[in-house]
Amino acid sequence: MLIALLAVLGLAVLTYGLALARAALARRAVPGLEALALGAVVNFLDTLGIGSFAPTTAWFKFRRMVPDRLIPQTMLCGLTPPAMTESIVFLIGVGVLVDRILLVSCIAAVFIGGLVGVPLVTRARVWVVQMTVAVGLLLAATAYAMQNLDLFPGGGTASSLPLGLMLVAIVANFAFGILANFGVGNYAPTLVMFSLMGMDPKFAFPIMAGGASLMGAGASFQHIRIGKVDLRIVLGLALGGIPAVLLAYYVVVSLPVTYLRWLVFAVVLYAAAVMAHAALKGRRKGTVEAAEAPFVMEPEPGS
Repeated sequence: MLIALLAVLGLAVLTYGLALARAALARRAVPGLEALALGAVVNFLDTLGIGSFAPTTAWFKFRRMVPDRLIPQTMLCGLTPPAMTESIVFLIGVGVLVDRILLVSCIAAVFIGGLVGVPLVTRARVWVVQMTVAVGLLLAATAYAMQNLDLFPGGGTASSLPLGLMLVAIVANFAFGILANFGVGNYAPTLVMFSLMGMDPKFAFPIMAGGASLMGAGASFQHIRIGKVDLRIVLGLALGGIPAVLLAYYVVVSLPVTYLRWLVFAVVLYAAAVMAHAALKGRRKGTVEAAEAPFVMEPEPGS
């Protein structure tokens, strides 16, 4: 079953890669140095267990690289190829130890949830997207603080779950797939959930990475088809991120990241406050602009 899953993942990599390349050539999109560097840094951190969605969102907001209403889609499309790389190395390294039914069913649930979330974020009002992203950033900051203060659930040693908990995990992963379209990463909630259920936290990694990659491929394919992304940023995140994943997994392996996590915590918390303020301001003004409004691509800083 693991071989079949890797084959499906390989097909997803090929399909999404071709779609991304075709769209980039058609629009003559060229990645900028800032996007390449950002992709390398956040995906390096992601492979070490810090996560990539929250720091990417924070940098987008600080640098105004992407309009708020396009942050989730652009980020998802760009971080999907590195997530695919992560999923392959984690599935080969750890996936063989995880219960096959749990692994495949949770990954499939995230994938289906990702497809369901595409039209939701595409049609959502700007302030709704902003507030959802703000909540996701706040949750990520909470997770960073809990990890540093040793308040994260320790987990157990199980590599499988009883039927009842497995069904709960499947439904939860479906929801995580939907939320990923709004820029809410599945790393922290998945890790907390499986740890509370008594699983060894390391066994959550192939589920998280595999689900993120297949969900990202399916949802990103739709986002690129719709055209509401900045392809220059997408390419930068992807091309900068893939080698960073391989470097972190095979060469660096681990680093003392406590102080780095506190830095990311502060940045993400501030970005959450800024994003929430923008959402509340937009709602008070009665903003009804939808994510499908015409988008004029702005020059990337430094390009």
